[in-house]
Amino acid sequence: MTDPIADFLTNIRNASRAGKDTCTVQHSKMKREIARILKESGYIRSYEDVEEPGNKKFLTVELKYVDGEAAITAIERFSRPGRRIYFAATEVPKVLGGMGAGILTTSNGVMTDYQARQQNVGGELVCKVW
Repeated sequence: MTDPIADFLTNIRNASRAGKDTCTVQHSKMKREIARILKESGYIRSYEDVEEPGNKKFLTVELKYVDGEAAITAIERFSRPGRRIYFAATEVPKVLGGMGAGILTTSNGVMTDYQARQQNVGGELVCKVW
């Protein structure tokens, strides 16, 4: 596994398509921040840090469904380890004309594309979700 963030997004995508209630992945600060943004944006119900014996930490994400359909229609990696893509504050793109959410890492932390435009900061566009 060379890209843990892409693996995390793939786990969420596969679990939601399979109709699973939760998915569990290895913990990292970046994954927890992405889960926080997904929860604030209404794409997942909740997330929880779980510590198991042997100092192993996992992140459990509880997926959200609306009328039997997954709240996440699509989630895809944008910037990747081999090709980082950065945007200036004035060039942060909208996802589906503002109907989706882009998740950026900025100097002010991890935030959505909307928040980045409001705070006038740019950064690396990690992924898109709608």
